[in-house]
Amino acid sequence: MSETETAPGAQEFIPSNARTLADLRTASGGCRGCELHRDATQTVFGRGDERARVVFVGEQPGDVEDRQGLPFVGPAGHLLRRAVDEAGIDPTQLYITNAVKHFRFESRGTRRIHKTPDGTHIVACRPWLVAEFARLRPEVVVVLGATAAKALLGPSFRVTRSRGVVLPWPESAQRPQDFAQVPVGPTGQQASVAQTRLVATIHPSAVLRADDRDTAYAGLVADLKVVAGALA
Repeated sequence: MSETETAPGAQEFIPSNARTLADLRTASGGCRGCELHRDATQTVFGRGDERARVVFVGEQPGDVEDRQGLPFVGPAGHLLRRAVDEAGIDPTQLYITNAVKHFRFESRGTRRIHKTPDGTHIVACRPWLVAEFARLRPEVVVVLGATAAKALLGPSFRVTRSRGVVLPWPESAQRPQDFAQVPVGPTGQQASVAQTRLVATIHPSAVLRADDRDTAYAGLVADLKVVAGALA
């Protein structure tokens, strides 16, 4: 078996006494849940307010994000910010994260070329995503691309078939029970989350790779306008 197939997963690196996203962010720096930590510069955790109305979930950090330690600060992030503005979503009301927290790449000379995380990386890193959601109260969850969809909704979900459609959350999750409880106090007591909604769309990097960028970008903005309309 390869190292990837025997990845222990992130669960053992999530402290039981973590109470905030800041606690989780600090702990994530020591994650060795799969082999990706070996070559990546650092863990790239989510950013934004715990009270954010919208949570964006992408695939993994890219080269720029890996170097800076922040999600969506490279070309795809700049495009997403433009689309968010055009859709009429307040950027101060966002929390942005990725399904996989380390950059997976292959080296070609001095360049580091993005390599899509496989299923084992998604499963290994999923406990971080569950832990993040336990501390968030979004009105809308936005899934960006296939990797994020696999992490939250399962391998059978197809973004191309269901993009721009408002779905119930957490009922539409692959394991709804993972996202149905949130901590409500320092002693570990939990409460059920209020039902909210989820919208899937393409990853902004898909726009950058598209032959017809204008059409792809317009489709992304149209999906994000659905998100804007779903906000209470």
